[in-house]
Amino acid sequence: MGKNITQKLIESHLVEGRMIPDEEIGLKIDQTLTQDATGTLVMLEFEALGIPHVRTELSAQYVDHNLLQEDFKNADDHLFLRSACKKFGLWYSRPGNGVSHPVHMERFGIPGKTLLGSDSHTCAAGSLGMMAIGAGGLEVAMAMAGEPFYMNMPMIWGVKLVGELPDWVSAKDVILEMLRRHNVDGGIGKIVEYYGPGLKSLTAMDRHVIANMGAELGATTTVFPADDAVREFLKSQRREGAFREILADEDARYDEYEEINLSELEPLIALPSSPGNVVPVREVAGREIYQAYIGSSANPGLRDFAIAAMIVDGKQVHDRVSFDVNPTSRQILENMTAMGILGKLIHAGARIHQAGCGGCIGMGQAPATGRISLRTVPRNFPGRSGTREDQVYLCSPETAAASALTGVITDPRTLGMAYPRYLAPETVLLNTEMLVPPAKEGEQYDLEKGPNIKPLPTLEPLPDSFEGPVLLKLGDDISTDEIMPAGAKVLPFRSNIPEISRFVFSQIDETYYERTIDYHQQGSFIVGGTNYGQGSSREHAALGPRYLGVKAVIAKGFARIHLQNLSNFGILPLIFINPEDWKTISKGDKLSIPDLRNAIRKGNRIQVNNLTKDETYETEHRMTPYQVEMVLAGSLINLVKQKGLSTAKN
Repeated sequence: MGKNITQKLIESHLVEGRMIPDEEIGLKIDQTLTQDATGTLVMLEFEALGIPHVRTELSAQYVDHNLLQEDFKNADDHLFLRSACKKFGLWYSRPGNGVSHPVHMERFGIPGKTLLGSDSHTCAAGSLGMMAIGAGGLEVAMAMAGEPFYMNMPMIWGVKLVGELPDWVSAKDVILEMLRRHNVDGGIGKIVEYYGPGLKSLTAMDRHVIANMGAELGATTTVFPADDAVREFLKSQRREGAFREILADEDARYDEYEEINLSELEPLIALPSSPGNVVPVREVAGREIYQAYIGSSANPGLRDFAIAAMIVDGKQVHDRVSFDVNPTSRQILENMTAMGILGKLIHAGARIHQAGCGGCIGMGQAPATGRISLRTVPRNFPGRSGTREDQVYLCSPETAAASALTGVITDPRTLGMAYPRYLAPETVLLNTEMLVPPAKEGEQYDLEKGPNIKPLPTLEPLPDSFEGPVLLKLGDDISTDEIMPAGAKVLPFRSNIPEISRFVFSQIDETYYERTIDYHQQGSFIVGGTNYGQGSSREHAALGPRYLGVKAVIAKGFARIHLQNLSNFGILPLIFINPEDWKTISKGDKLSIPDLRNAIRKGNRIQVNNLTKDETYETEHRMTPYQVEMVLAGSLINLVKQKGLSTAKN
């Protein structure tokens, strides 16, 4: 039987385990990616491991999230990251060079390689035929130290594309169609692999759009073939020598099958406040908007800006609309300028922002209270934009630009103009100067630590028994943005755990931090619904609660990366055997787990007692033996210090 692309990529990097669904496997990691919102912790963690130099083929650190310099904190951390790259041997992408994912694709992505990133949208590199996975920062630090990446072998979900996209429909509508069908948890435990004749009409950057938002499905990653489209992309970047063809065998099989007829798609839009809340644009057309935003890692290509520019060329956007344009890399900005794209956008009323994540992560461009903001970004979780009562809709550049002109949500097919035809240039202007190469191994550099960088907190091992209150009870699909908010107010404290912990759950309950003060030592519980911890990979959403005394989270189910982050920092993740038990627990109930360490060692069933209501709940943990050892030790760092790097898992 032939092999699909996913099987080929995993098999060529498998160092431990068997490729059987749900069995734990270990993968050799070729490249790592970090960004500044998560990378400061990664560098502190790597320093704590005591390894003098990275052991990957290539590691790159990007400064793309925390670009607003309202005071010293972000600026200091940029210098810290630069010094860490020099000291440990990473490439350093300077502030303003652009969003990590498109820049990595332009300069470093190689078909057939593995990439582990401390950003959940690392999966975008699957567009080049890579096995690219988002993970917690501590796992990335371990990969930088040469350790394998461990995960349970996912199911492989084959999605066959047939037909060709009609006018006014683009790659964003393909992934929105997947989300319309399967919501934000449909990809949990799966790798999505696209194949079929419909791929011929999708460029490498089109595929980036689809692969990027595979994270919103909850998928482990997304994989595309390395074919002629990838060859053409690498050729345009003067890197054709990095190309290697990787195709599925003709008789390849998949664990699950899906088919999308591209010819039948129409413009789609995700309503607030979930990427899975998708409807056709025509169903909500006419709603008044305040903002239209073009850019982000979800629509980062030159084509995405060019299409918007051609739609608004010679016109003015509605005077109520803030038309925000966020170039995704300095190289793309230079090409927009040279090709006249930028001038068209500026003349139409666009507000041009620096190359980076910007409003997608709540760093500026926040919308007005309760007003509709159409965005080409990947996520619209509540408050992520920087406005607590936001109304963010996710759409294609075509829909965003059309709506900017009319001032209301507009199906772009109704504009009454011919669909703009974008012909990608065979070569583009390159900008490689903003990437600082790593120092040679053996060269000595000191870390530059500003006053906002604090040591990692000491995390005690899991106690023999534990009781404490339920300080918060939450519903389904709680995102890491709601656990630990992003934005200009919070993320500058990313390297200062005591300070950033003050914002834990502040989007949901402003009293949470104050209510934890009496339980930092004793400990407390969080109770959640399904898909707890979806979204961003930021490990602060686990480390912050841990610092505040959370010992266990009991939920109906967990998102993959957050489950790992909880384990990495010694928080016990438990799942209700009977999901109905969630209904019987109230905020303030005192829970207990007697003989906890022995119970974990004996098996995966854990009994939780509700002392307030005299009830008992059966729960289970689905941790691997390695994750169990982490939780018992209090954190992965503790485990490594006890056993050493290569022996920590044994």
